[in-house]
Amino acid sequence: MELERAVETYLRHVALERGLSDHTVAAYRRDLAVYGEWLGGRGVTEVEAVTPALIAEFAAERASAVPPPASSSLARLQSSVRGLHRFLVREGRAEADPSGRLRPPKAPRRLPKALTIAQVDDLLDAAGPAPGSADASAAEPAAVRDRALLELLYATGARVSEIVQLDVDDTAHGDLLRVRGKGDKERIVPVGSYARAAVEAYLTRVRPALAAKGRATPRLFLGVRGAPLSRQSAWLVIQAAAERAGLTSHVSPHTLRHSFATHLLQGGADVRVVQELLGHASVATTQIYTHVTVDALRDVYATAHPRAR
Repeated sequence: MELERAVETYLRHVALERGLSDHTVAAYRRDLAVYGEWLGGRGVTEVEAVTPALIAEFAAERASAVPPPASSSLARLQSSVRGLHRFLVREGRAEADPSGRLRPPKAPRRLPKALTIAQVDDLLDAAGPAPGSADASAAEPAAVRDRALLELLYATGARVSEIVQLDVDDTAHGDLLRVRGKGDKERIVPVGSYARAAVEAYLTRVRPALAAKGRATPRLFLGVRGAPLSRQSAWLVIQAAAERAGLTSHVSPHTLRHSFATHLLQGGADVRVVQELLGHASVATTQIYTHVTVDALRDVYATAHPRAR
């Protein structure tokens, strides 16, 4: 089977049958384009001509590239290659899987960076005034929207892609929010009173005027021209608020997600509950946050116990 056609068949499979997001499918496409180009440079255009030795050479060459790729990028690249060949064998389009001995590199276990509760407060205030505050009535429309956006990100721990895909109807369940996550899986997440008030202020005072500027859309968050707010625009909103708040460390939408999980666990939440709220398929993904709380416990112990030093 021609390699290029095999790749397209596999990508259709992961997009339609496995329900992966467009972002993930695009990453697979980029990885397999690199793989196909490398094989093509060695005259290999058919799936049957790919051997374990070729795949091992490809993996070794990518790992030794300059500058060296991140271990996570290398692992994803190898995962894309393995997924392709396993799919072809499973579908009867190839007799053997030449990637069977390919082992991804071990990614370093990095602890997510979380803001303190005080830093989160500063970030939210920098985005826009809180509803009901002295400055709320004179706030610019964009500030009202930005406050609602950041409040909702921190209140739910949702990914920024999930927040910008919310429809107005998704907020019509009182203190519960319907979130569509990876693979189009839905989950229900509670929303606190601060975020509910901020979203209500945005819906009442700002969104109608924004919606009148563009085509009709059910999306909750809109840009200044009335179009749905993009992931990139939401990222820029957070960056601007972080600069105004004087937060020198890197702050991204995922920083609020990390902070959400960390603060819940520090407050005594069960890791399984946090897993459900974050939409993690495996509790192992959530357990990385427990290391953050262990560090906090160690600090408290070191300063409070008379024989800790």
